[in-house]
Amino acid sequence: MAFDGSSVDGTAYLDVVRLARHAPAWLDGAVSFWSTYGLAVFAVLAVVGWWFARRGGDAAAVRALAVPVVVVLAYGVDALVKLAVREDRPCQSLRVKTLETCPAPGDWSFPSNHAAIAAAAAVALLFVSRRLGAVAAVAALAMAVSRVWVGAHYPHDVLAGVLVGGLVALMAMLVLRRWSRSVARWIGSGRLGRLLSAS
Repeated sequence: MAFDGSSVDGTAYLDVVRLARHAPAWLDGAVSFWSTYGLAVFAVLAVVGWWFARRGGDAAAVRALAVPVVVVLAYGVDALVKLAVREDRPCQSLRVKTLETCPAPGDWSFPSNHAAIAAAAAVALLFVSRRLGAVAAVAALAMAVSRVWVGAHYPHDVLAGVLVGGLVALMAMLVLRRWSRSVARWIGSGRLGRLLSAS
């Protein structure tokens, strides 16, 4: 049996969806575009982080290479929580018209995958570059807000997604930072060693 999350913050969700419905078309279009394709920005930031991290030594390059791995790990944890909670999408429970097409039943809402991925990327990138991490953090916040704006998630869904993604990334990167030199030596001894050096 699926969980109905509307009792948590359904009113806030409806306020945001109504605001989106009366917003200018260009704003809705921009938010919808970001909500759908914005995750690609985090991939670009990860590549940029790796490119410059190679000049900071092998350990820095390893941390940069770990960003996509950490994001996948965070997504996996988020997906497991989603299967455990089994919360219906708000557009199914509240029967509202949303900017994003309402997913089919069984496409659970809590926590938000998009928010978890964005938050994980932002936290992981902070260990690579504070500047890139700050940019990613702003982008992650925008992603979380956009998922409510388009009607895909309740506010508590995106908040939980940010917490899951951020905490998984923080723990993973703290562990990696401790072992980054050992991992760098292991990678450097194989064919992937060229990914560690700018030369």
